Amino acid sequence: MRSAGPEWSDPLKARTARLWSLVHKWTSLISTLFLLLLCLTGLPLIFHHEIDEALGYAPKLESHPPGASRLGIDAIGDAARADHPGSVLLYIAWDKDEPGLVSTFTNSAVTSDPQTTVVKGFDAYTAKPVGLLGTGPMLVLLRLHTDVYLGQIGKLFMGAMGFLFVVAVVSGVVLYWPFTRRLDFATVRRQKSRRIVWLDWHNLLGVVTVAWALVVGGTGVVNTLAEVMLGVWQRNELAVMAAPYAGQPAPAKLASLDKVVGNAMAAAPGMDVAFIAFPGTPFTSPHHFAAFMRGDTPLTSRLVRPVLLDGETAAVAQVAELPFYLKALLVSQPLHFGDYGGMPLKIIWALLDGLTIIVLGSGLYLWWARRRKARRAAAVSAAPMLRTTR
Repeated sequence: MRSAGPEWSDPLKARTARLWSLVHKWTSLISTLFLLLLCLTGLPLIFHHEIDEALGYAPKLESHPPGASRLGIDAIGDAARADHPGSVLLYIAWDKDEPGLVSTFTNSAVTSDPQTTVVKGFDAYTAKPVGLLGTGPMLVLLRLHTDVYLGQIGKLFMGAMGFLFVVAVVSGVVLYWPFTRRLDFATVRRQKSRRIVWLDWHNLLGVVTVAWALVVGGTGVVNTLAEVMLGVWQRNELAVMAAPYAGQPAPAKLASLDKVVGNAMAAAPGMDVAFIAFPGTPFTSPHHFAAFMRGDTPLTSRLVRPVLLDGETAAVAQVAELPFYLKALLVSQPLHFGDYGGMPLKIIWALLDGLTIIVLGSGLYLWWARRRKARRAAAVSAAPMLRTTR
């Protein structure tokens, strides 16, 4: 958010302004192309549910009469294993917005590559498969948005770009007032050159979107650290929870899933099961099921509470709270895509995303126009010298 340049009477303020200007310039230049990728892929991802439905990638559930009873979760587990012979169950999850849908995660082994995991939906009333989940063009955009198909290295790199974006926004806010203090708010000097007009729009749209940019940029950085945070939780809190089972062999036979769900709900009254992690998966220990319980409000439905249960008997071993950093992660994930307030908030998120694309594009244009102007000025000043040397 630079301007043609205010006059500074205080040398210290002038040096500080130049420093902030350099910070804003280089953090913006380094991150802009990647941020354009994030904004362009993030725009359709805001409406990924609606797009999946329109393109036919959403699960197709049968209608059931009111009062119909859902099957036990053991029936769903058996159906998932029968649908993928030779595979093992990793997770079973319940959709909070679609109670008739149960999602199963299967792979050849607990330790297999997570990218080969098959996610499939099942009808909670009939145990019939209703289609693969997480497929189609939205999956491609999600991978581009999160890790550009480079795995954890890609996530950390995009997180670094997000951090530079946050620094660029903060430095732009610091520069905004000194560079526009002589203008009324929202002034666009249409009588000036094209570069000045775009500068005024760049400044205005940057200020309008600043709060949203900080929220989305900050939550994006947090989301890229998900695997790192999970690893810290495994090595610390989860290790303490599973310490009494240290050195014991893995369960020879797993407990009934219906019993796991029933005991978990009894241990966390007033809460429902969000998903179950099977023994040996990253969300639990080699000896335990972990049932992650959720509340029924927009916030408590995100802040899950883990219940550890014995893998063979389904007896409750421990009920715990997630550490603050995992709570921050769970809150930031839906906030990043505006998934808290239904369609109205999604539309607002999309509009702000579009404005941010304009801010990023105009920033690139201003940098290019400034360089072109500087080259022209250098060429003009060098012309007399060239003539005298001929």
